[in-house]
Amino acid sequence: MKIEQTTLEVDGSNAELTGYILDDSAEMLKGKPRPAVIICPGGGYFSCSDREGEPVAMYFASLGYQALVLRYTTYANGGLEMPDLSKPLPPHENDIFPKQIRQLGKAVLTVKEHAKEWHVDAEKVMVCGFSAGGHVAALYATRYDEPVLMDYLHASEEQLRPAAAIVGYPLTDYALLEKDLEAKKDTSPMDYAFMKASNVAFLGMESPDDELIEEVSAVRHVDSKTPPFFIWTTATDPLVNPVHSLSMAVALANQGIPYEIHVFGNGMHGLSLASQASAESQSQIKPDVSQWTEACAVWMKKNFPLDLPALGDFEKMIASQNADKE
Repeated sequence: MKIEQTTLEVDGSNAELTGYILDDSAEMLKGKPRPAVIICPGGGYFSCSDREGEPVAMYFASLGYQALVLRYTTYANGGLEMPDLSKPLPPHENDIFPKQIRQLGKAVLTVKEHAKEWHVDAEKVMVCGFSAGGHVAALYATRYDEPVLMDYLHASEEQLRPAAAIVGYPLTDYALLEKDLEAKKDTSPMDYAFMKASNVAFLGMESPDDELIEEVSAVRHVDSKTPPFFIWTTATDPLVNPVHSLSMAVALANQGIPYEIHVFGNGMHGLSLASQASAESQSQIKPDVSQWTEACAVWMKKNFPLDLPALGDFEKMIASQNADKE
């Protein structure tokens, strides 16, 4: 494996793309390319979580896929610190939407441009994300063919289209978010303050108007050209209502887009792999929820398998020798 680090400049801000690129092997794929996954960590648009970056990339790499982590623009500009939520958050006008989806678009183009060098199948570049990163991935996958991306990046639909999207506990519907926030105002003041501040970090304002809600709600942009989705969440997520995932599945179903969804009975927000590999504490290790990784692996192998022959070279040699003896 080699690590490839690329800086992507969009609208005066830099995103960092880190590729965990599996070397070519004369024993395994023998020069054939691999599908790739670009991972967008969550972090409420305040930061990009380490827990939802490299550990996830290592998991996908263990399945034989090229994995890359995109650290898109956030409020903290590369740090992990949280702002003081007890005070109004001043907006960073240079760091708000649509910068994040444009950075993901540039990452997709970069991976495809380096397809030969990085042993990537350019027709099989997927996007993945968790929480806010799941929002970025879902919004990109439903808007890749719109002027906000095509015109800015001077790229075609074909160049920008992801092969699929993999999203964990994503935010997909800002109308639902605004409704939930009103309910949380008195019952969960910390969650309310966090999500209002997250709106400022992403949109530059606490309460978006109807037009902006439409723009940033992936469920409103699903159409017949949307790629397949793998979605997972937990039924007890206290921060991002699981209905976001369910609504996305309904929108996909209504358009006849292939999808798979898993809703696990219990689990907090932000579980990532839900295993020791991505945990900050014991509370983030949930063996039942971690099954999403196995389900996703099956889904990926079914839809984006590695180009492997039925038999390896040694097996072919044995088979040939046995045939000669007959």
